[in-house]
Amino acid sequence: MSLSLTKHPMPEQDPKVRAKNFSEVTLGYTPELAQAEAERCLQCKTAPCRKGCPVEIDIPAFIKLVKEGDMNASIAKINEVNALPAVCGRVCPQEEQCEKLCVLAKKGEAVAIGRLERYVADYSRNQGQTATPLAYADDAQKVAVVGSGPAGLSVAGDLAKMGYKVTMFEALHLPGGVLMYGIPEFRLPKDEVVQAEINNLRKLGVEIVVNAVIGSTFTVDELMEEEGFDAVFIGTGAGLPYFMEIPGENLNGVYSANEFLTRCNLMKAYRFPQSGTPIHVGKRVAVVGGGNVAMDGARTALRLGAEHVSIVYRRSEKELPARLEEIHHAKEEGIDFQLLTAPTAVLGNEQGWVTGLQCVRMELGEPDASGRRRPIEVSDSEFVLDVDTVIIAIGQGPNPLVQSTTKGLETNKKGNINAHAETGATSKPGVFAGGDIVTGAATVILAMGAGKKAAVAIDQYLQEQKASK
Repeated sequence: MSLSLTKHPMPEQDPKVRAKNFSEVTLGYTPELAQAEAERCLQCKTAPCRKGCPVEIDIPAFIKLVKEGDMNASIAKINEVNALPAVCGRVCPQEEQCEKLCVLAKKGEAVAIGRLERYVADYSRNQGQTATPLAYADDAQKVAVVGSGPAGLSVAGDLAKMGYKVTMFEALHLPGGVLMYGIPEFRLPKDEVVQAEINNLRKLGVEIVVNAVIGSTFTVDELMEEEGFDAVFIGTGAGLPYFMEIPGENLNGVYSANEFLTRCNLMKAYRFPQSGTPIHVGKRVAVVGGGNVAMDGARTALRLGAEHVSIVYRRSEKELPARLEEIHHAKEEGIDFQLLTAPTAVLGNEQGWVTGLQCVRMELGEPDASGRRRPIEVSDSEFVLDVDTVIIAIGQGPNPLVQSTTKGLETNKKGNINAHAETGATSKPGVFAGGDIVTGAATVILAMGAGKKAAVAIDQYLQEQKASK
């Protein structure tokens, strides 16, 4: 049998149907598709794919087990290093990481590593398999984890397995961080996937305290000096939205993508009035930005009943930072792409509501520091997009609360915590940090990789502290 150079496609909802519901777009591989895709893996001895995985999953090994039909051994292999396989299989940018280095990608399409990881994780969950509770020593040291996003979940799981008593503090009413408030239900089901994987951490013995705003409820210093924690990991992410600072951004009908998605994803505004949180979406929506968050905002607005949704991005399609899959899905669903277009003002009426988005056409000049060609305004190209809702999705930065209330914690100009790239160690002894609070907004799996490295470093730090007593 000849080797296929193309991936087996993922079954999906029809675009016209899914654009009106919040059910998951991609339906997952069938056992037959998973088997066939696993057979494409060449089982390279050098395993270049592993080098592209921030948590270093033994990819050939877990795929070989899928090929052999041993899903229990396959999920065990993944779980050796990854506490969130069903999440990663859905939202990781595999095309820029593990799959980018797949040998098959040189002549065709890489093995669908992410789809197979999702398949194995979903199989395990559907079989009712859960984590096995751990026994802890009476004198086990205590570690506080601030923030329950991907970095915090990763460090908590690893430290629990090492025998530490871990307590995770989450500011919101449900744990999960960006997995709960940022990524839409149709990409990442909340109860079925996110909370199921978090419950596995609870079964390992991780305690999760919600509605706990560190910097207010407790400070980091109080956690260590009064609450008896031997080390603290800060993984509070990047939840402070950026705005364009153009006229009209304070009009009714202008949202940050952060608020818009949080209302829908965490507060279930799409179920209003069954849920307590309303959301106003007009008939014509403009989403400013070109990343995954912009795609999420646009596709969510469509599902909330908008008749026309536009992505407004100042560069060309080639420079769009969103995943190709997300761009493809947005186009299939009928999202309009206004490329080489930059907003200059939000227009409104006397009642303070949005009536339009004033824009200017752009052209691309020489590359800037990011390596992308710099957008340059085209003279006399102003025009107005007829919209009644504007969603700003141009990035987000660190909330300053933890940093501003923690003595001796150094930050950079942007307010991110300065931490060692390999260990997560900060300027404050016993305090470690990782994920978006250190790097700025990045990917789920990179945050998890930072959490794994920090767990190793925290273990080493605590062992040294124990030995010195």
